[in-house]
Amino acid sequence: MNSKMKRRLIVVTGVIVVVLAIVLAIVGSSGAAKTISVKDALESDLAGERVQVSGNVVDNSFATVDGVLSFDIYDPDGGDPAQKLHVSYDGAASSTFGNGVTAICTGKIVEGEGGLELVCSELVTKCPSKYESATDALSVTNLLDYGDSIINTTVKLKGTVKAGTLTSAAESGEPRFVVVDANDASREVAVDYDGALADGIADGTSVVVTGSLEASGAFKATDVAQEG
Repeated sequence: MNSKMKRRLIVVTGVIVVVLAIVLAIVGSSGAAKTISVKDALESDLAGERVQVSGNVVDNSFATVDGVLSFDIYDPDGGDPAQKLHVSYDGAASSTFGNGVTAICTGKIVEGEGGLELVCSELVTKCPSKYESATDALSVTNLLDYGDSIINTTVKLKGTVKAGTLTSAAESGEPRFVVVDANDASREVAVDYDGALADGIADGTSVVVTGSLEASGAFKATDVAQEG
């Protein structure tokens, strides 16, 4: 083997070694997170480790400040309700996020101002699919035609989710979505709702919403389900 080929071999070998080192570093840093409970996160020495913690969102514990969503979760099955893990997430929550929803949070445990907290890099939410019969439900047109006579009266409302109006429950000050009449898309009403939405609810989904019309013209919902 001449000197020129030897030099080429050395260069190629060096490139291969560098590439392998980079690949191993990436694989090592993105390894599978350790699955733990809220109790484990609060009581075990896991600071700095990549973990995945599942828990239910504590009612009305969430807020978004400067684009960062923060909330508390607890162990839903057999855990101590007083044990709550604070989570911060610099990302957009899905439309299924809300009170009581199961949040699967992946990130690292750090020492925060109020104690241990999870800095979340991946957030997945899930809730059971819910269906509701539209029997006896008012259409959007019916609701609006009743006007002031139906304000603060609990009713069921049926319609479809207007495209582009779904927001996260954490986005305060905005309606959760707008529902339109299935037969007249010009008739619509904004829906305020703080709970979790079923995974199947999206643009154009037929829904049945339980709640009441407020004087402001918004519909304050206590339950949202897909039309069954």
